[in-house]
Amino acid sequence: MALCKLTDEHHRTCNNTQWGPGVRHEATGPIEGELCTDSWIHYYSHPLLAVLLNPIHANFVNPVGWAVMIEGPTRDDHGLKMGCRALTTLHQIDLPVVTTMQRVRFAIFCAQAVIGQTIPVWARWAEKWLDGTDRTTRAAEAAAAAEAAAEAARAAAWAAAWASEVAAAWASAAAAESDNCIELLTQAQRAMEKE
Repeated sequence: MALCKLTDEHHRTCNNTQWGPGVRHEATGPIEGELCTDSWIHYYSHPLLAVLLNPIHANFVNPVGWAVMIEGPTRDDHGLKMGCRALTTLHQIDLPVVTTMQRVRFAIFCAQAVIGQTIPVWARWAEKWLDGTDRTTRAAEAAAAAEAAAEAARAAAWAAAWASEVAAAWASAAAAESDNCIELLTQAQRAMEKE
């Protein structure tokens, strides 16, 4: 596992917390606290997930990736983000470059993992989008409007319709938080494979 912390281009995170090589911060809040508070320091289980989920988390315009060392108990938000009690940024790492098409594929794969073939209109659209036979905005909008479409499926279709990084990230989040456990990194790696 390649743990990763994202910062902005000035190596800062929330509340102007400064990071850099060998910089360590420790959470000060109660261990019972929620992620994204002073109780846990946010990191990702893999650089690919950091890049794909950045639009719905910190939304850094020019993110910088860091290899990290974590300490103490950890918390996991369905694979969307991780938290630890203490974290040291070791050195910068290269972040993967992800295209909009790969983000849409990620969203569709996540939604498929949750809903499978239970919404036939959406399932047919997803297959046609993935195989390249119909990537029109009109088809994606129709799939998003399908009455029974789950949140993940709707967001995946909107991601395709509007080439939206945020919609793609929301689709993966909705899928990860559903009752069906999905492996986000597996879906992300599938999305990066050559079309």
